[in-house]
Amino acid sequence: MKSSRTFIWVITCLSVLILLSGCGSKKEANSQKLHIVTTFYPMYEFTKNIVKDKAEVQLLIPSNVEPHDWEPSPKDVGSIQKSDLFIYNSPYFETWVPSIEKSVSNEKLLFVEASNDIDLIKRSESKKNQLDPHVWLSPVLAQQEVKTITEAVIKADPNNKAYYQKNSDEYLAKLANLDREYRTTLKKTKKKELITQHAAFGYLTNEYGIQQVPIAGLSPSQEPNPAKLAELKQFAQKHKVNIIFFEELASPKVAETLANEIGAKTEVLHTLEGLSKDEQKEGLNYISVMQKNLDMIKKALNA
Repeated sequence: MKSSRTFIWVITCLSVLILLSGCGSKKEANSQKLHIVTTFYPMYEFTKNIVKDKAEVQLLIPSNVEPHDWEPSPKDVGSIQKSDLFIYNSPYFETWVPSIEKSVSNEKLLFVEASNDIDLIKRSESKKNQLDPHVWLSPVLAQQEVKTITEAVIKADPNNKAYYQKNSDEYLAKLANLDREYRTTLKKTKKKELITQHAAFGYLTNEYGIQQVPIAGLSPSQEPNPAKLAELKQFAQKHKVNIIFFEELASPKVAETLANEIGAKTEVLHTLEGLSKDEQKEGLNYISVMQKNLDMIKKALNA
């Protein structure tokens, strides 16, 4: 079971932390830059746009790995232990973070929960309430996360406050422009219903007056029962849904099953949970991928 696996993992990591405890967060003698560890791609990009060349920013979770069930190795824990800031989205996404925070011995290490000032949506999954952590997929809430990260970076390195704030303001202006694109584009569409394989887009759809109808729950590994699929089939036919969306790091099997039932197509709606090095080399980033998502949503709602 995952709880047993996590317990063993924590014990192993504690052993590593004991060995590293003497290191603290001391920087190399020849470097005064902040060392920042971020969990997954949006946290990395938001942070990188703030600090630029004033800090070393590490991406912890590999870009080709589905991050919902990922857990760090002892080596990863060591990287966190030696950093100045550790930036993550939410304990409801990176569920292993609270255990790490309790066990680290580096008192100078600052843990930064980017979604800390955001009210999370409650969803009912498997007869229990869960908080939805996918806030970064709303351009509006992404701005709030950038502000929270900016405050933490400035706290860690106040001597460069003006530099960080200038970078942050410039990036926030780009996110505000992205929000305006979404608001203008989605204001008038033929339909307002969007079927997704995974309940990742609730904050985005709520912001722009769209109804997200997920096939699975908050985790893409969840699969619906036959009754749920039958209900979704009726919904799709009633609302003339012609495109079923799945995510870039998840198997399209469930989406394809429903699409085949109703004669619809499947398309990718990117959750930005991972952006490969090749995609980054092509110039893709949070904003450009979100613009692609907007094009796909527009297409689905006007089909």
